[in-house]
Amino acid sequence: MAQYDVVIIGGGPGGYNAAIRAGQLGLSVACVEARKTLGGTCLNVGCIPSKALLHASEMYELARKDFAGMGIKASIDLDLAQMQKQKDDSVGALTKGIEFLFKKNKVEWVKGFGRIAGPGKVAVAAEDGSETVLEARNIVIATGSEPSRLPGVEVDQTRIVDSTGALALNAVPKSMIVIGAGVIGLELGSVWRRLGAEVTVVEYLDRTLPGADAELAQAFQRAMTKQGMVFKLGQKVTGAKASATGVTLSFEPVAGGPAENLTADVVLLAVGRRPTTAGLNLEAVGLATDARGFIATDHFRTAAPGVWAIGDVTHGPMLAHKAEDEAVACIELIAGKAGHVNYDVIPGVVYTYPEVAWVGKSEEELKAAGVSYKIGKFPFTANSRAKVNHEAEGFVKVLADAKTDRILGVHMLGPQVGEMIGEYCVAMEFGAASEDVARTCHPHPTRSEALRQAAMGVEGWTMQA
Repeated sequence: MAQYDVVIIGGGPGGYNAAIRAGQLGLSVACVEARKTLGGTCLNVGCIPSKALLHASEMYELARKDFAGMGIKASIDLDLAQMQKQKDDSVGALTKGIEFLFKKNKVEWVKGFGRIAGPGKVAVAAEDGSETVLEARNIVIATGSEPSRLPGVEVDQTRIVDSTGALALNAVPKSMIVIGAGVIGLELGSVWRRLGAEVTVVEYLDRTLPGADAELAQAFQRAMTKQGMVFKLGQKVTGAKASATGVTLSFEPVAGGPAENLTADVVLLAVGRRPTTAGLNLEAVGLATDARGFIATDHFRTAAPGVWAIGDVTHGPMLAHKAEDEAVACIELIAGKAGHVNYDVIPGVVYTYPEVAWVGKSEEELKAAGVSYKIGKFPFTANSRAKVNHEAEGFVKVLADAKTDRILGVHMLGPQVGEMIGEYCVAMEFGAASEDVARTCHPHPTRSEALRQAAMGVEGWTMQA
């Protein structure tokens, strides 16, 4: 029986980062992953391939609609097969990169489906039906999440698809209905809208982007509507019937009223994700999930001695970077170090065009907590670089404590704000006040000046019109 300091079940962002960090710290480590490539959902059928299609489709729409206004004449044709190929090529190169890092840090990849076989034991079922048992001083559960399902909507990955199927369509549908106005649905819906599909979004709640700052979500919805997306909010989906020619979706108002049917070539089910814990045999060490399928933890420790859990199987935002932070902190605790994650500084990004990014508290959260705050806001229409680049939609909003001026939350809509939110993450990690950012010199002309101008606005001394 092979023995390890750490055995990690799952090779996604949480699992592979935990494995690499364990190797760096000199621990003997094995990572169990059943998929034929490392990287989990994020790298194989999630974050990374979706960004490849988002970028390519954005370039396509830019060339089609905006080149002429900038004095560029071009003939543009869509080659969807090549667009999908370049996506797959990039994913393949990145998965090989993780394999290289495993070898470099002496991480053993045990291929197969892992389950807990008892205290300190992980059984791995290989594709050929054989089973290996690994002995571990510590077991880390990092099995991630999977798309949530909806009664009456049967995913077939042809007419009714989830996020995995939406990344692999081999033709642009004339019409698409997206069920769910969250991050995944809106990103993938925007890809196919840019490439030519008519996209309608049906959402149970009365708003888009649940959990985001309300003003930010409203501005984002206006931007998407202007681009051609149609939103039907406050609607409960009751069923979907697929045929050889399309899908008929049935829904009715949550508040009551007549039902409605819509037809489309493709329906994308994107109503969130659920923890992947089936088959883990948690009961072998006395563990169980809660009603929503999550594993309870205290600083990544479960109730079972020597068993840890990180990433999407635990509570908190289902984000790859959250899992990565937890992975490092968890392994450092196992190694006797002071691992820590600051959950107040976990950014969120929607990679549409324009992008949406936020970190910290929303206005709604601050009001609910009774916190007194000040607002600084700056529009990209007044930012010189955004203006000359014809990318002036959106704004930056900074929320700071009214008494201490400490930055409590930042919310942005605009081109490439997903890259810029990191500046405020660093500032908040160091407990910065809005004045700290306001008095920090930023290069001119750049979009990043909007970050400074919004901070200056907290105390009312914005310098640009």
